[in-house]
Amino acid sequence: MLAKAVAHHTTAAFIRVVGSEFVQKYLGEGPRMVRDVFRLAKENAPAIIFIDEIDAIATKRFDAQTGADREVQRILLELLNQMDGFDQNVNVKVIMATNRADTLDPALLRPGRLDRKIEFPLPDRRQKRLIFSTITSKMNLSEEVDLEDYVARPDKISGADINSICQEAGMLAVRENRYIVLAKDFEKAYKTVIKKDEQEHEFYK
Repeated sequence: MLAKAVAHHTTAAFIRVVGSEFVQKYLGEGPRMVRDVFRLAKENAPAIIFIDEIDAIATKRFDAQTGADREVQRILLELLNQMDGFDQNVNVKVIMATNRADTLDPALLRPGRLDRKIEFPLPDRRQKRLIFSTITSKMNLSEEVDLEDYVARPDKISGADINSICQEAGMLAVRENRYIVLAKDFEKAYKTVIKKDEQEHEFYK
């Protein structure tokens, strides 16, 4: 959502890539894709490269035991090489996003590569209300849907969680061939997303 906001408020070319997309079946494909993305950005400067889920290819390096691990490390090395090789006169900026900043390779975080590190805390009640309102503004909600109920709940949810809840509620309505999203859709979606988050947190403990 924040990346979309950046794209909306700039006239620069916006190139979005998910980190896992660089991990390919064949040897050498990942590093080649990294080079292609940066070349595309330079050709269309001014440009912004947004790499989501950067932790998929930029975790702390270790003694790789498999070909897949070695390939991921080659992708990271190519990414570092491309970032170091920037001509300061080329107007290309790189934005990266992750939910696991603690796992990133320190080399990626050195000054000159990623100069700004911005942490977005979980939204407070007012912010949750705004996010729910923005996402559901184009949804056909039943009058019985009380978004304030979900805003007031004590569960710690992110903006991405709220987006997932709204999307899942919409999909539940579609599966039942309804044009209106009901309160039961939101309730089921909310429980699904919260349960998924809890399982992920358990995994990382």
